[in-house]
Amino acid sequence: MDFINYLVIVFSCLLAIPTLFFTVQVAVAAVKTIPSTAKEGRRPSIAILIPAHNEERIISQTLNSISPQLQNNDRLLVVADNCSDDTANIARKFSKHVIERRDETQCGKGYALDFGLQFLADNEPPEVVIIIDADCQISETCIDVLAKQAESENRPVQALYLMQSPEKKSIAQAIAEFAWKVKNQVRPLGMMRLGLPCQLMGSGMAFPWELLQRVNLANGNMVEDMKLGVDLALLGFSPSFCPNALVTSEFPSSTRVTNEQRKRWEHGHLTTIFTELPRLFATAFKQKNYKLLSMALDLSVPPLSLLGLCLVITFSLSVVLMIVTNNATSIEITSVLMSIFMTTVLIAWFKFGREIMTFKDLCGIPFYILRKIPLYFSFLLNRQQEWVKTERD
Repeated sequence: MDFINYLVIVFSCLLAIPTLFFTVQVAVAAVKTIPSTAKEGRRPSIAILIPAHNEERIISQTLNSISPQLQNNDRLLVVADNCSDDTANIARKFSKHVIERRDETQCGKGYALDFGLQFLADNEPPEVVIIIDADCQISETCIDVLAKQAESENRPVQALYLMQSPEKKSIAQAIAEFAWKVKNQVRPLGMMRLGLPCQLMGSGMAFPWELLQRVNLANGNMVEDMKLGVDLALLGFSPSFCPNALVTSEFPSSTRVTNEQRKRWEHGHLTTIFTELPRLFATAFKQKNYKLLSMALDLSVPPLSLLGLCLVITFSLSVVLMIVTNNATSIEITSVLMSIFMTTVLIAWFKFGREIMTFKDLCGIPFYILRKIPLYFSFLLNRQQEWVKTERD
């Protein structure tokens, strides 16, 4: 029993790292500060790169939100990737730069992006490339703000990228939207206010052209954005957060499609933690680079439902050990961590989530976490390892 108690204490200490870092991020984000302002200066030449796979239902709305923001020297490039619908023809109504890619053996957003970059390289490369998913809408001035910041800082820039639930949403959809906001707005905002980098999020990403020439995008990674951010950070160009530029999309209304999408995201996230975290920590300590260390700590925070589940399991084991062995050491540690985690989630909801869900909905989070247990078991037993496009309902 002493050995089991020791293991619980060790595991609790490991959980303390992401729990406490998550708490710092939320606490700093919740503090009122002077809002960041858009970068001034010269507007670089821009190429908007949009990878699209069977997006005929939504791509015209996306292009309608982007086209008014383009200037004479800008280009809009759509990569119709392995499409079996009318995506390419619809896109041609908005842009003369529409290219089609067909390769069933190399599937994934990374391959489509690489194909688009090769086209740009052969046709007068821009100074800044902005990647936007084909199912997204952008705010006014979004393109200008992202391009100027990427140009002035000479580093990747990530817009505020939010997912929204259908107007009539279930409690599970409200919780998912809140969790996304915590991940993509609250935590990066905390990092920005500490002067630290953020992770790339997949859409609304701006890059100086020269930086993209130093990385390989041609891969089928399920979370290619997260890997790209790590790769660039290791090269000395960690991403910065730009909350003044907003990109939005919608969760699928179908439960089946939502579950498929969530499985790809979370399995990809967990895989990236195991594959990229060791080299991030190693390089950070070797170079004594606090920004890399902060990215490693940020990456160490798993999906919050999984973090909460691990804390609950560890706390439950501590209770059993206390009853059996009368040793309260582990339960003292786990109860403190549980309290910190729940308080942090409550603060995040109070400051950022009340317009998304009620306090009653917030109390449904434990049941939402229980419903996701099969997803995490499938990561251990039948992990999704290949990129699969989530079809629209």
